[in-house]
Amino acid sequence: MAVNLATIESVTKVYGTRALLDGVSLGVSEGDRIGVVGRNGDGKTTLIRMLAKLEEVDSGRITWNGGLQLAVLTQHDSLDPTATIRHEVIADRADHEWLGDARIRDIVEGLFGGLDLPGFADGLDTVIGPLSGGERRRIALAKLLLGSPDLIVLDEPTNHLDVEGINWLAQHLQKRRSALVCVTHDRWFLDQVSTRMWDVQGGAVHEYEGGYSDYVFARAERSRIEAVEEQKRQNLARKELAWLRRGAPARTSKPRYRIEAANALIADVPEPRDRSELMKFANARLGRTVFDLEGVTVKAGPKLLLENLTWQLGPGERIGLLGVNGAGKTSLLRALRDAYASEGDVQPASGLIKVGKTVRLAYLSQEVVELDPAIRVLQAVEQVRSRVDLGKGREMSAGQLCEQFGFGKDKQWTPVGDLSGGERRRLQLLRLLMDEPNVLFLDEPTNDLDIETLNQLEDLLDGWPGSMIVISHDRFFIERTTDVVHALLGDQKMRMLPGGVDEYLERRARMAASIAAAASAASGAPTASAASAAAAGGPDAGTAASALSGGDLRAAKKEMQKMERQIAKLDQKESKLHAQLAEHAADFSKVAELDAQLRAVREEKEELELSWLELAEQV
Repeated sequence: MAVNLATIESVTKVYGTRALLDGVSLGVSEGDRIGVVGRNGDGKTTLIRMLAKLEEVDSGRITWNGGLQLAVLTQHDSLDPTATIRHEVIADRADHEWLGDARIRDIVEGLFGGLDLPGFADGLDTVIGPLSGGERRRIALAKLLLGSPDLIVLDEPTNHLDVEGINWLAQHLQKRRSALVCVTHDRWFLDQVSTRMWDVQGGAVHEYEGGYSDYVFARAERSRIEAVEEQKRQNLARKELAWLRRGAPARTSKPRYRIEAANALIADVPEPRDRSELMKFANARLGRTVFDLEGVTVKAGPKLLLENLTWQLGPGERIGLLGVNGAGKTSLLRALRDAYASEGDVQPASGLIKVGKTVRLAYLSQEVVELDPAIRVLQAVEQVRSRVDLGKGREMSAGQLCEQFGFGKDKQWTPVGDLSGGERRRLQLLRLLMDEPNVLFLDEPTNDLDIETLNQLEDLLDGWPGSMIVISHDRFFIERTTDVVHALLGDQKMRMLPGGVDEYLERRARMAASIAAAASAASGAPTASAASAAAAGGPDAGTAASALSGGDLRAAKKEMQKMERQIAKLDQKESKLHAQLAEHAADFSKVAELDAQLRAVREEKEELELSWLELAEQV
């Protein structure tokens, strides 16, 4: 029988005149992995802060198991600003000590992208004080994970992590034996790490078994049982449920106690998007040209980000853009925005960007636009437009769209200065959509948005007819709102990935392995795996390096150089095929032919890369 770690009994917490939590009773046991969801301001963070002994209850009580080892990640860290990363994370251990510990290496590589901490000027010896909030947060998370707590409490752990970092963290938490309570808006992450869900609503906490997908099913079923008329049945949960059931069945991993009822609930729900209809409407609004790039080079100061990029954003295309930090995702959007704003007069370092004459661009950047804090929410929206055409005969007033975005009638008269960060982000999105753009650039649109608002935004974008590029680390949002994924892998090129986020992660893993092997072969220095083998008494780097000698070593290096030239040629061929695919996008037979050629090129390149890696290991 699992040991009870913490018990919440009839707990009430009041702020002002509002009861955030009213008579809540819950429990956390060994092995529990609990995801906490709910609207911003409903009490999620307050609940876990009380659970983590950081805040007192007003009434009721919380009891903890004697000797409980508790680790907490809050929104604000308590790191010593004068200390170095080495001091905070690995307690000033010598390199040979921590490099020989596979657990420490895994955490450092997973959260920082490499054992040498790329991105930090002095690596482990970087002083913490001048670092950004996101960098400090990663340091605090690494420090927490290196301990051995019985219960881990995390508040938004995926903030400031990229897709790879989020994927690593999910896998890491799955392997740990510690109990987990986690507040996050990242639905993919919740699906990976949670076995139970707490839904904080209106002062109460509803419990559900399973991860996020299970929660959506159970919540929809609960709504169906409670509904007394058809109007109550028409809710956003049905649409998301339909997508989960039809579009991504692999997400649902546990037996459903009422699968039949869930299927009946979504029987009349259409696909999230009628792509062909939206493409027709987008063509009518945009014409044939949206953004055409020919031989474009993008730089950030002296740093080369993209070189000789030939690419096309067509009418109605919905692109998810992934890439490592600093690869040029935001810089590419800014180059397109500048070309649009200047009507083509401002161009990149080299190459040409053509902008369609009918393009109306809306760009949501990562910075929240400052508004007059004295004006009301509704007034801020009506400053842009009083009514908006959403396409396919749908029209909404400013007030109706405010309600769609979670600003009820009372909230619409709240001064902008009184809004939270998430609410201001919502308002920024709302003002963009009110301007009736036909091209949307969304740079990290999910920042500070709760899950219900994300559902509402996704629902709104489903019927939005236009072209769209989304940069996001929220894997669920990318998969839900876009049709094609492109990636910037840090090699000054853009690639279309038919396999989506999964293919991106696979490619990044292969690239990391190739770079590590090449660096080891060039310098003769031991890799992390060699260091761990040496610490365990296994073969050292010298023994490994002597696996080949004399003529065999020279022949292997010569073969590696030959493979590198072949891989470079295949890269060029792949780029040309991408350009041809964009050029013949409307010719389905030609697209099928080109796609077959592209797959063959990729398979040949993957085989060469694997052979190169095998030789690199021998060398």
